[in-house]
Amino acid sequence: MSGSILHAAIAPQRRTKVAGFGLNIASISQAVDLAIDYAAQGKGFTFHTLNLDHVAKLRGSAAFRNSYRRATFVCADGWPIAWLANRAAGRRIFERAPGADLIEPLLQAAAEHGLSVYLIGPGPRAQAAAIAELKRSAPNLVIAGAETPRVGLGDLEFERLAMAERVRASGARLCLVALGAPKQELLADALAPHCPSVGFLCVGAALNFVGGHSRRAPLWMRRIGLEWLWRLGAEPYRLAARYAACAYVFLLLGFGVDVVPAEERR
Repeated sequence: MSGSILHAAIAPQRRTKVAGFGLNIASISQAVDLAIDYAAQGKGFTFHTLNLDHVAKLRGSAAFRNSYRRATFVCADGWPIAWLANRAAGRRIFERAPGADLIEPLLQAAAEHGLSVYLIGPGPRAQAAAIAELKRSAPNLVIAGAETPRVGLGDLEFERLAMAERVRASGARLCLVALGAPKQELLADALAPHCPSVGFLCVGAALNFVGGHSRRAPLWMRRIGLEWLWRLGAEPYRLAARYAACAYVFLLLGFGVDVVPAEERR
């Protein structure tokens, strides 16, 4: 399905719900177009990429759920979410739009439009490697600032306000938050009201991949939806329990079982 058809198929004002959370971005090309358009106009936003791991975490965190409900844009990070969203919509609208695939076209477009970028995370070495690669691949890209904070889930408000001031003072129009879920979504949600002209995109491990700090699955595995298997093979002890929880959530959603707390269903 072409990007133009996908763009016509869903408007950002309309949402298709998966697990109680509305998706309104159908493809990477639509994500790039909307992010650049908002940034060029100085309109702030938050951008989340929904996957099964997020759904599993959303079940137990009201703060995480609220950050998703306030998000301006939400896309399908993995094929299970895209499949569930297309089933809910009754037609094929959504494609996978993972943060790792969004980075390159987004930052190329930002460079072309003269829109500067701020980076939050991941760690110092991974961020330094990512910046070096970004400067090589997109020499016109302006990185207005970068930091690698140790963000706790219960971070003090004054620390977030100080970070918001740094982002705002940098003049950046886009901010990539690469801290992993749910920290990055909670932080983006907290910073956004204080940076009304900045778009915050939660990109997970994307900057690790950009700088070569972590290796992505081969393209053929990504195309057939087996990137999770590659990652499980690379980090079995860290990811086995996570993927088991993801499989359980997928089964529940596949059988139409509500996974959002009853008092929050809409």
